[in-house]
Amino acid sequence: VRDYSSKPPLTLDLIQQRVLLVLKLYDKINPEKLSVESHFMQDLGLDSLDHVEIIMAMEDEFGFEIPDADAEKLLRPADIIRY
Repeated sequence: VRDYSSKPPLTLDLIQQRVLLVLKLYDKINPEKLSVESHFMQDLGLDSLDHVEIIMAMEDEFGFEIPDADAEKLLRPADIIRY
């Protein structure tokens, strides 16, 4: 068995924690209104530019690029966690 990563495997719980932390640190999101089911535009009042910035922050956090076609569908933290 070869293990190419020195990092522990990502669990769903760890992914959720990291996604929510990135979102809580975004200055336009009120952490009190944030939940995994919060809709970025309808519940949190973000616009399309904010959405792009959030996707870019997730790409930086997890180290891979999210194609635009997929990014358009990621409208809630839960969507990002499942992705």
